[in-house]
Amino acid sequence: MQLIDGKKISLQLQEEIAIEVKKIMASGIKQPHLAAILVGNDGGSETYVASKIKACENVGFKSTLIRFPDNVSEEDLLKAVNDLNNNDDIDGFIVQLPLPRHINEHKIIEAIKPSKDVDGFHPINVGRMVLNLPCYVSATPYGIVHLLEKYKIETTGKHCVVIGRSHIVGSPMSILLAKNTELGNCTVTLCHSKTKDLISHTLKADIIICALGIPEFLKGNMVKDGVVVIDVGTTRVVSTETKSGFKLKGDVMFNEVAPKCSFITPVPGGVGPMTIASLLKNTLLAAKKEIYK
Repeated sequence: MQLIDGKKISLQLQEEIAIEVKKIMASGIKQPHLAAILVGNDGGSETYVASKIKACENVGFKSTLIRFPDNVSEEDLLKAVNDLNNNDDIDGFIVQLPLPRHINEHKIIEAIKPSKDVDGFHPINVGRMVLNLPCYVSATPYGIVHLLEKYKIETTGKHCVVIGRSHIVGSPMSILLAKNTELGNCTVTLCHSKTKDLISHTLKADIIICALGIPEFLKGNMVKDGVVVIDVGTTRVVSTETKSGFKLKGDVMFNEVAPKCSFITPVPGGVGPMTIASLLKNTLLAAKKEIYK
C-alpha cells in the first residue's frame, strides 16, 4: 500500500506556479489576482478560504476576501459578483459554498462571468468540459486527475466507481475519467444514495473515488485487493483529541480499507491540498488568458 501524498504534490505544483508567475510578471503581465466571497461563519469554509489566501501569498498572487453576514440578501450578493465581473484587476474569483438557504446557489454561479469562474462551476465551463473544449475544470476533480498522473496510476481500461453525484465532484469526475484521453478511458460506474447493492459495484472496482460526505462510509469488506482509493470526504467531527475540538474524517474507513489498497489518499493531506493548488492553476490560466482569449 502506498499513500498518495497530496500535500507534497500540491506544494510541487505551487512551486511551478510561483516560477510561472515570476516569468509572466517579468514579461509585463500584471500580477495574477484571485478574489473570494465568503458568506457567514461556517468553520469549514473559514478554514478553506484562509488556506486559499495563504496559498496565493506563497505563489505570488494578489488575493482579496469579501465578507458578508449570513443574512446578506441575494440582491447584494449578486451585486458583489457583478462588481468582480467588471473589475479588470481581478483575474478570477470564487463564491465559497455552501451558501445560506435563502440564496439560490445556481443563480449566483450563473451570474459569474465564465472567464473568471476559476471554480469551474458555471454551466458554460461544465458544458465545455463535457465537449472536451478548453475550460476551467472544477478544482477537486482537476486535483484528483493531477494526483493520478503524478503517481502514474493507470486508468485506461480500468473500472472506476465514483460514489456521489454532486456537480462539484462526482459528476465531473465521472466525465473526466470516461474521456478518450491519456488520463481517462475508464469504464465508469456512477453510484449514489439510490444505488441498490452498492457493494456489488465497489467490489469490482479497480479505482474508487468516494465523494459522498458520510464519514467512514466505505468499509474494508466493500473493496477488493489492489484497489486505488481516492477519499474526497472532509467531514468535521467532534474530538477531544485536538485543540480545535474537532478532527477531519474522510469517507473511507482508513484502517480497514488501506491494507487492501495499492494506492490510497489520506484525510487530511490527500485531495484537500490539491483542490487549492488546482484553483491557483485555474487562476494562472485566467491571468494568462489561455482559456478565454
